[in-house]
Amino acid sequence: MRKLTAMFSLVLALGGAAAAQAQEATGSTTDTKSLSVTGNVPAMCAGGTITSGAGTFPLGVLIDTTTGLLRTDLAAPDKVLAGSFCSTRSTITIGATALAAQNFTSTAPSGFSRSVDYTATAQGWTVTPAAYTTGAAANAAATQTRASAFSGDITVHIGDFATTGGAALRPVADNSYLGTVTITLATAN
Repeated sequence: MRKLTAMFSLVLALGGAAAAQAQEATGSTTDTKSLSVTGNVPAMCAGGTITSGAGTFPLGVLIDTTTGLLRTDLAAPDKVLAGSFCSTRSTITIGATALAAQNFTSTAPSGFSRSVDYTATAQGWTVTPAAYTTGAAANAAATQTRASAFSGDITVHIGDFATTGGAALRPVADNSYLGTVTITLATAN
């Protein structure tokens, strides 16, 4: 009987080992699962920081004090918007307002004007600089498009000053002439 029990135990042990081998042969010792990692980057633009002095174009005295006419040598240092960027296709748009007398608000007398026109440009963002002339009827070049994401500096320049109404007019006396240049970066479809 002992012999039979030992033999039966041996058969059971061999049968169990064979079953484990069969399971191993048809199963796997590893299993791999893939998990997605998701996120997004929103389309955005930032105009950077003015690095070339304050945010003012200081022109000083606008007229030739011997003639009273607009100076022909008016100039101001360019302004640089450093670190500007858009994370996608974008447009740059420049706008400007004429230099206008702030304290003399009535209609200028004959032979005088209360404003000075100029051209403002923004270059470095697109091949063709965005340009806006305050006295122009239309400013088709004011908006320019860049096809891809970009990071870089934008140089803003003002020039080509002219008395509104014609060069023969004299600007009225005012200790505060003020104009504004506006640069807008925007994502584009």
